[in-house]
Amino acid sequence: MANPHLHTLRVYYEDTDFSGFTYHASYLKFLERGRTEFLRALGIVQSDLYRDADGLAFVVGRMAIDYLKPALMDDVLTVTTAVADLRGASMVLAQTVKRDDICLTRADVTVAAVRRGRPVRLPDALRTALAP
Repeated sequence: MANPHLHTLRVYYEDTDFSGFTYHASYLKFLERGRTEFLRALGIVQSDLYRDADGLAFVVGRMAIDYLKPALMDDVLTVTTAVADLRGASMVLAQTVKRDDICLTRADVTVAAVRRGRPVRLPDALRTALAP
């Protein structure tokens, strides 16, 4: 499968809760940005894919997430995204959020390709980009 992709971001005030820790739902945004930039690095721009492939989009079908340690405001984080499994209409992406070498969050995310609300086979171009 394709090499892991790294996306760096900073935790802002808006990402935290009253305790000063990063709010749990903010990690979902961080992971989404990591997946988007992972595809972009492979030459796959989701807005182009939607427009050029008759409405093809990706939807999250399942997410298993472990919150291991908190991130704090102003932390610089790295989101790592790699393909764990490639299926007919979906793929499982293994993602982590780290501060330096400390893993804060890890997630396995199943993403399905859909068109007009129905699952469709992953496009050959995407499958090729994700292949070893």
